[in-house]
Amino acid sequence: MTGVRRTRFQVVTENASVTQLELFFDLVLVFAFTQVTDLAAHEVTALNMLRALLVLAVMWWVWIAYAWLGNVIKADEGIARVAMFVAMGAGLIVAEVIPEAFHDMPGGWYGPLVFAVGYLVIRLVHLAMFWLASTEDRQLRGQVGRWAAGSITIGTTLLIVAAIEHGTVQIVLWIAAVVGDMVWTFFAGNDWRLNSASHFAERHGLIVIVALGESIVSIGVGMAGLPISWAITVGSLLALTVSALLWWAYFDVAASVVEHALSTARGSRRVQIARNCYTFWHFPMVAGIVALSLGLKKTLNYLGGAAGHTLHDRLDGIPLFALYGGVVLYLLALVGFRHYATGTVLWPRLVTAAVLIASIPLGAAMPAMAALGLLCVVLAVLIGWETLRYAQPRDAVRHGDDHRPGTGSPDVRSSL
Repeated sequence: MTGVRRTRFQVVTENASVTQLELFFDLVLVFAFTQVTDLAAHEVTALNMLRALLVLAVMWWVWIAYAWLGNVIKADEGIARVAMFVAMGAGLIVAEVIPEAFHDMPGGWYGPLVFAVGYLVIRLVHLAMFWLASTEDRQLRGQVGRWAAGSITIGTTLLIVAAIEHGTVQIVLWIAAVVGDMVWTFFAGNDWRLNSASHFAERHGLIVIVALGESIVSIGVGMAGLPISWAITVGSLLALTVSALLWWAYFDVAASVVEHALSTARGSRRVQIARNCYTFWHFPMVAGIVALSLGLKKTLNYLGGAAGHTLHDRLDGIPLFALYGGVVLYLLALVGFRHYATGTVLWPRLVTAAVLIASIPLGAAMPAMAALGLLCVVLAVLIGWETLRYAQPRDAVRHGDDHRPGTGSPDVRSSL
């Protein structure tokens, strides 16, 4: 792009990294994740868990749209900077109204409609930027057109209609909006542009950090207003260890190996890895972490003696399923993430997920502290076993001679 266009857009190059403005944009998601956790904790029922999941899916679609845009044009240059701030403003309003996404509170504007209209603004700004960025790229322009024809219609129109409905009809419309948008995106084509594999991988790694940060925030929220004690101290450290082990499971090797697969892929395969491994498989990772956050928040509440709880009380029902099930979902998503990119099945993580599912009845029979400790032990065994069992290929991935993920050993991608 030359002349006037250079002041409007700057194309992302292969060696690009995440911009400061993109990190600033992510702060809206930090708040949104906290709001989703609070929504789930407000009413611990299966129906409300579904509502929280649907809201999380919409917020994920907000974030993922701008992750793709920021890989085509620099987010902090020219008109893109203005668009990012506009999207942040709308995103903040949407995040603020999450508690009213399904039920309007007395007074003020009608919450469900504010949520839907705010989401529409975010999507229209994103579409306008992609449309302008593809002016001289017929392939990308065609892809944007195909995607917008269904995605914008499904994802936004149905939410607006849902805002004026109630009960079962409202939930069904929300499900149709989320699922329809995802399905349309999957089948809309592979003509997107991915200019920088390193930027795209880094961007998604940072959103995992953001989600894990929410799990740590939940520890503090769970014991907020309660006097410090040995039970809260031990419980907090166990909860932090669980979050740290999930960080290890993603960043120690998996992130580097998939990034290497993305960077070496060409054509439609590159787009497919970006879409399937990152856009789709990262969503259940984030959803699992948010579910874990709910479980940790409730556990610390128990350990602190809130609402008359004692150290002998057991964590059961939805909080227990969120605690264990969130980790299971995260591990399964990691398996899918690695398998699509490299063809490798991480059997130890599948076995660990099965062990955790089988341990739920045992966790239900234990005090909350013991249930949290059991989860921590199972994850520690997994990470310890992988670290020792795959020591040589792991070292090759992390410290290969040419410092690129996936090199240094011919067995790296097949053994790790």
